[in-house]
Amino acid sequence: MPFLGGEGGTPWMMFVLIGGMMVLMFVMQSRSSKKRQKQEQAMRDNLQITDEIMTIGGVLGRVMMIEEDSLVIESCDNVRLRIARTSIHTNVTQQKRAQAEQDAAKAEQEEARNARIEEINAKRKKSRKGRDE
Repeated sequence: MPFLGGEGGTPWMMFVLIGGMMVLMFVMQSRSSKKRQKQEQAMRDNLQITDEIMTIGGVLGRVMMIEEDSLVIESCDNVRLRIARTSIHTNVTQQKRAQAEQDAAKAEQEEARNARIEEINAKRKKSRKGRDE
């Protein structure tokens, strides 16, 4: 491999290749973190009253009032907390909705699969009857 410093190659090419790989890894990592930050910001912007949320500290509560940069949540009966929007970790209600949609899609796929299997089995039975006669 002459480009890696052997037999007339230059040793600095190896450093250029390693440097290029490091830059590529850094770019890919920063893109994924930006994507995650955008998803988190969208989740915080799409909160609705009565959504159940979990804070970074693990406190579960239901959104009672939404303000510009803070929320009021109710964690127990008549226990209300004002928290910053940035302290929201997850929207539990949104996760439950997404899980329900995934489950419904899986059930629909399974139903379609079972219907295709039944159709194939019916065709096989019909062709067997034709051969027997």
